[in-house]
Amino acid sequence: MNGLGVLERVGELARAGQTFALATVVWRQGPSSSRQGSRAIITADGELHGWIGGACAEPVVIREARQVMADGNARLVLLGSPEQFGAAVPAGMTVVPISCASEGALEVYIEPVLPVPHLVIVGRSPMASTLASLSQALGWRTDLVGTEEFTPARADERSMVVVATQGHGDEDMIERAVAIRPAYLGLVASRRRAEAVLGYLADRGLPADQLDRVHAPAGLDLGRTGHEEIAVAILAQLVQLRAAGAAADLPVPQREPRAGLALAEAVDPVCGMTVLAGAGAMAVTRDSITYHFCCAGCHRAFSENPDAYIKAVKR
Repeated sequence: MNGLGVLERVGELARAGQTFALATVVWRQGPSSSRQGSRAIITADGELHGWIGGACAEPVVIREARQVMADGNARLVLLGSPEQFGAAVPAGMTVVPISCASEGALEVYIEPVLPVPHLVIVGRSPMASTLASLSQALGWRTDLVGTEEFTPARADERSMVVVATQGHGDEDMIERAVAIRPAYLGLVASRRRAEAVLGYLADRGLPADQLDRVHAPAGLDLGRTGHEEIAVAILAQLVQLRAAGAAADLPVPQREPRAGLALAEAVDPVCGMTVLAGAGAMAVTRDSITYHFCCAGCHRAFSENPDAYIKAVKR
């Protein structure tokens, strides 16, 4: 995958609500197998699609991309021998020494692409239209649909659903929505009306754990307000929940590394480079300890004088 193929895949992952990182080579020093403008996608499970460089660069980029996805902050990474950069490295850049046989160097910009919140508003009231406009101003993916259009295909467990049908089929829409188990489900109604709707659905046999997830009335309690303020109150509640991480399924930048992202890593005892310790990695086992190498040159150097490198590792 390269060129337009990478960009097409970016669009597919973004529309699917996936978290990933996009790595772009912005500078290179030959000899290097990469070129300026080369791009690659690193998915949440640590897979790299595209081309960013050879065996020396790839594991470093994957490792840095995982951190970018974890903290939500883009970074510029310089890969090469420190002597190649001297004192010219600007503050804030991440320098990763590598000792490839090619002696090339790369500057790679790695940026996170985090899921865009998806809001489904059911209803055609003025409040619903205002809420749709506000959420779109935040860059959220927003669907404003009527009761006849709201089906399970319209949302999933990562979506936020607000039922704003104003008494026109509230019960049916909430019953349809709870089956989807969205990350957030709110009903726009007075407190008395909301209690009546949920009581009716409970009498119909809807499980209490599903009904307990319904925010009814939806939004922060701002007292007696007009429809514009109600829209603001609902959006404020959604932003608050996302920021606090109170709704686990709402897409929000991760502050800690995701579970399941841990890929086996090792340090090349010859050059000190971090490498992936997968099944296809170059490795030598001595005294029940397995050593991994970034390239054939390091593997050969270790094989010729293993004791020297083992002693260096143990110091």
